[in-house]
Amino acid sequence: METLPVRSKSCFEQWLARAGIWIALAVFVGILYSDPASFLVNFDPQTLSKTAFESLQVNGLSTFSARGTAMLAIFCAAVILWITEPIPNYLTSLMVIITMVLTGVLPEKVAYAQLGHPIMWLNILSFILASMLVTSGAAKRFALWFVCRFGTSATPIFYSFMVINLVLSAFISATTAKAAILMPIFMVIAAVYGARGGDNKNNFGRNLVLQNLLQINLCAGAFVTGSGANLLAASLIAGAIGGSFFFADWMIVALPIVLCMIVIGWLIATKIFFPLAAEERLPQIEGGMERLQQELDKMGRISWREIKSLVIFITILVFWATDKYHGISATAIAFIGAIVALCPRIGVVNWNEVDVPWHLLLFSAGAYTLGAGFKQTDLPNLAVNFSLEYFGLDESTPFSVFYIALTGAMLLSSLVFQSKTMRTMLFVPIAIGIAQRFDFPVMSLALPVALLIEHVYVLPFNSKPALLLYSTDHYSLSDTFKFGFTMLMIGWATSILMGETWFKWLGYAPNGVFW
Repeated sequence: METLPVRSKSCFEQWLARAGIWIALAVFVGILYSDPASFLVNFDPQTLSKTAFESLQVNGLSTFSARGTAMLAIFCAAVILWITEPIPNYLTSLMVIITMVLTGVLPEKVAYAQLGHPIMWLNILSFILASMLVTSGAAKRFALWFVCRFGTSATPIFYSFMVINLVLSAFISATTAKAAILMPIFMVIAAVYGARGGDNKNNFGRNLVLQNLLQINLCAGAFVTGSGANLLAASLIAGAIGGSFFFADWMIVALPIVLCMIVIGWLIATKIFFPLAAEERLPQIEGGMERLQQELDKMGRISWREIKSLVIFITILVFWATDKYHGISATAIAFIGAIVALCPRIGVVNWNEVDVPWHLLLFSAGAYTLGAGFKQTDLPNLAVNFSLEYFGLDESTPFSVFYIALTGAMLLSSLVFQSKTMRTMLFVPIAIGIAQRFDFPVMSLALPVALLIEHVYVLPFNSKPALLLYSTDHYSLSDTFKFGFTMLMIGWATSILMGETWFKWLGYAPNGVFW
């Protein structure tokens, strides 16, 4: 993962890359030297929150502060650069950090501290622990054993990968790492069932790869440690409610929804979009499954190193699952686990074997710095209040309108944004702000929005696992769009249904969605 792949771009992507830097520059300069508040001249200050107007002046205070204007300009330019990719995303993040310092949005101490953010540390430590699982061979052994045990026909194989993805998501917080671990295994299985990509595509291969893409992402949403974006959302919610939001709290809410979604995905794919022919349900290569069994046999008996890595991971998982009772943060637990894993003699992995993708971490640091800038300038509240005023939403607006609009915006934004962190920083604070302004419970809006973070599987550029699995050439762009967009809409409908049932029963939406 630390070696950046070189990917050929389509003509449209090349055009975006060429135009992106000039569009971003024009937008940056245009906003920086404009007066954004001129769009807000019809605002009634009495309808807006006090904090939202600290940087907005009306009747003699008629312009954004310089910091607020600069923050808006940097944000818009960064989003354009991240989408069009004329330069690597980590380089854009470095530019974001220094630009926010030079324009005075953030002091140097705050801007540079984001790489030392607790969530950044958890990301780094998770890669250390994932490297331990991979280099020891424990991850490969588990995946091979499970498929060899239950993979004698098509349906059990799909069930097997559901379980594998769910288990790995509890241990590994990097969806790209999970995709990299599983891809060689399901590529071999696809070949055994006659799917070799290119001109030799079949519906078994389409099902296997697309369902793995769906499961890799959605299963990460079952656990607060499933991705850094989940952790960021939990920290934002915890700050808003003035308490803690634990691993167990998230899992109890999210795990049943994830299980339902991946089963629905299996049914939709195999029964509607890519039904399996009779010959696709059985191995098409004589002795094909034995190839995987031979790989498992070559590993020999489980080693002491694998046992130690499993003990460390299971212990960490137990402490993460019970954090509500002992109060130790997920980052602190990961710190201890990583120290033990790296410790000479008693550990499992050394630093040279650790695979930390620093380009991804630099990208994340830039995204978190933007989040700090939002907090400093109160820009999300200004955007929320402008939107509410523009669309005429007030205290008389039903809760269901806010719920449906926010969950829909969170889901559909995944078609545009490549960064889950960016979407989290945009929509979770907006959900919190709306809830606080209209006296809704914070959890009634913020939690449903946060649970939709991992829906990033529709188009190849929507996430790194999507791009990685698209490179297998087992499915076309139209295949992934029709399956992925259908699942996106089902995810939206499921979120609304959960608001009327599951969230209501747990007390997060006390009266349901349609109040």
